[in-house]
Amino acid sequence: MDEAIEKRLPKTEDLGAMTEESLKAAFAGESQAAEKYMVFAEQAEEEGYPNVAKLFRAISFAETRHARNHFRVMGAIGATADNLLAAFGGESFEVDEMYPAYHAIAKEQGNHQAVRSINYALKSEVDHKSMYTDAREQVLAGEDIADEAVSVCLVCGHTVIGDVPDKCPYCAAAKEYYRTF
Repeated sequence: MDEAIEKRLPKTEDLGAMTEESLKAAFAGESQAAEKYMVFAEQAEEEGYPNVAKLFRAISFAETRHARNHFRVMGAIGATADNLLAAFGGESFEVDEMYPAYHAIAKEQGNHQAVRSINYALKSEVDHKSMYTDAREQVLAGEDIADEAVSVCLVCGHTVIGDVPDKCPYCAAAKEYYRTF
């Protein structure tokens, strides 16, 4: 990041309990708003409003900046190995507790599309846990992970390192439906 910008960003500080809880809530809200506005931008594009889409994307970027500032002040950014462990912990919660509970509720209520969406996420989160574990092992050994393509299915979020499958194993989407990073 540009040094002049870095100097102006809020810094980590010791927080009072209420301030910390407030920033956690604000981080969640800003993160959610940023993603929601990106979805709104896609819808505006589909409806033929490219400038409204641009507005949504710009404000999404601003919301992301707000979330990152809150995260920084909370001291939630550690060394890469620590960040990978935190990411693994988040994925573990989703796999072990959150999505199984959400799945049971959606199934009980007969919400088939919600069950489908939850299943897509749950399967992908299992992969993410493994990827974070492997990456952390490399970082703890002082190495970066291999320079390979990481691709994500645009339908279900299936994530793969290396070659894209001909058909997504989770939703059966064709390989053309993957975005590669």
